[in-house]
Amino acid sequence: MLEESLEISVLFDFYGPLLTERQQTFVDLYFNENLSLSEIADEFGVTKQAVSDGLKKSEKALHKYEEKLGLVQRWKNEMGIRSLGA
Repeated sequence: MLEESLEISVLFDFYGPLLTERQQTFVDLYFNENLSLSEIADEFGVTKQAVSDGLKKSEKALHKYEEKLGLVQRWKNEMGIRSLGA
């Protein structure tokens, strides 16, 4: 889970501006600020399920951007990084 969270944070650093403003906020609060689904839901007046769905959609989009553009992989290659969790 930690490596997965780190991966999303790195993808977000590269591709975050391509997400909607709400997606950016949810990803930032959940992965970077470590807020729970409930805390985010309460702050925005939505259900935990809505936050969860938004995060899943955001993660899928971030992975798709990486698949198409490959900026993170290029960066890892240039930096000599094999795994983000190492």
